[in-house]
Amino acid sequence: MEENNTQQPELGIELSPEVAQGKYANLVLIGHSGSEFVLDFASVLPGIPKALVNSRLILAPENAKRLLLALNENIQRYEQEFGAIGMPSVEEESKTVAPFGIAKNEA
Repeated sequence: MEENNTQQPELGIELSPEVAQGKYANLVLIGHSGSEFVLDFASVLPGIPKALVNSRLILAPENAKRLLLALNENIQRYEQEFGAIGMPSVEEESKTVAPFGIAKNEA
């Protein structure tokens, strides 16, 4: 009997110098519709009255869930290596200018 060893080709990933520099964000707004999740990453800086969205990710629901699972796995690895990540209490969080949060609107 012949075995069917079909391997998927390895995906090459290219990172341009501009993208490699990254974007700083201390605020994320998350919205969704029936067909996509929208993540707007922004920076809130002292003395600047508006948060500037510097990156927007639009994901299919399945890819949003894959991202959630990958983040969860990596946070577990991080905490095993460096210790638990502290989270502010609800009272402390309300005093911060830019907590990561969930937007109430839909994309």
